[in-house]
Amino acid sequence: MKALILAAGEGKNLVPFTTTRPKPMINVGGRFILENTIKLLKESGINVINIVVGHESDKIVQYFERGADFGVSIHYSYQKKLSGIGDAVYKVKERFNPGEYFMLIYGDIITSANIFNYTLHSFNMSKEPVASVCLTPSTKMFGNVYLDNEMKITKIIEKPKKGDLGNYVLSGVFILPSRFFSVLEKTKFNMELALGRLIGEIGLKASIWEGEWIDIAYPWDILIANKIIMDSWGEATISKSAHLIGDVRIEGPVQIEDNVEIRSGTIIEGPSFIGSGSFIGNNVLIRKYTSVGKGCIVGYGVELKNCILSGNSQIGRLSFIGDSVIGNNVDIGSGVMTINENLDRSTVKTTVNKKSMDTNLNKLGAFVGDDAIIGSGNTTMAGTVIDSKIKIPHHYTYPK
Repeated sequence: MKALILAAGEGKNLVPFTTTRPKPMINVGGRFILENTIKLLKESGINVINIVVGHESDKIVQYFERGADFGVSIHYSYQKKLSGIGDAVYKVKERFNPGEYFMLIYGDIITSANIFNYTLHSFNMSKEPVASVCLTPSTKMFGNVYLDNEMKITKIIEKPKKGDLGNYVLSGVFILPSRFFSVLEKTKFNMELALGRLIGEIGLKASIWEGEWIDIAYPWDILIANKIIMDSWGEATISKSAHLIGDVRIEGPVQIEDNVEIRSGTIIEGPSFIGSGSFIGNNVLIRKYTSVGKGCIVGYGVELKNCILSGNSQIGRLSFIGDSVIGNNVDIGSGVMTINENLDRSTVKTTVNKKSMDTNLNKLGAFVGDDAIIGSGNTTMAGTVIDSKIKIPHHYTYPK
């Protein structure tokens, strides 16, 4: 079976990170979202992968190329004008043969285990079209699914009104017949209508996913996805080429890649990740659910807590980065504090797509875009968003 991954969308609600890269190239658990998807597909025996790219497509194509380094074969299709999911799916019509089934995957989902293998097993049991569905605390932002007693889907409503809310939502994984492309044509590439028509004509079976699942829609979802992946780690893995100098304490499932240098006095609490070629200075405290990307530099006495540092970023001495996501090539000076809660303990509000939004989280730090520079001695308030390439002078409170 072949796979089709949708990775063309702009991800406007994930600014500042999607300003400079596509959503599937966001780091979680030490890997790009798309890299995690490809790894799990390969483990499921799916080695031929079609990817629809659009926004910042070169970032995907240059990293994965034709897939040889990842043990798969990748073919790219381009959605130059972002005209919806149905249009993106139809772009790959010629890659599938009549009568062939394929796995369709939304490129922004993270799960606690291999949802693709599970969905494939459900298909092999029934040999009919399958849609993976799951439970989620709030269903209003997703495609709601309604089932009969035989676990067949009777209807799908995208982002329904309050009175129509169901219990299950689409989890973004389907196994569909190639005839679905003709159904898309008949419905003018409307994905919701096409799925509804498929349900009426040949049926669509539900594969119920009971593990952790998240559709990464907002910046704070990146931290949740990171935790989901790290919670699946069972033990520590430390590269033989990693250089731990003096008294370095490691607790729990910590993953340390090649050519990492960690200086004496550092404590690392797992689950955490340190990418290849990174340098961790003396007396650094790395707390749970921290991911340090490749080629990062973390200075003396820094505390990192539940945060993601993307590749080639550096943190100056005596800084605190908590409940935050830091982009690629970010330079953070000494003594920078990311405040991660309000004094009155109210939930943190932040800016999403130029609008204020309540995250419903009591602790949340900063979201810093690629290539930003934050001078020494600065403080960022809870929920701060710093766009890519912004330069903040030394000793400045942001925002004022």
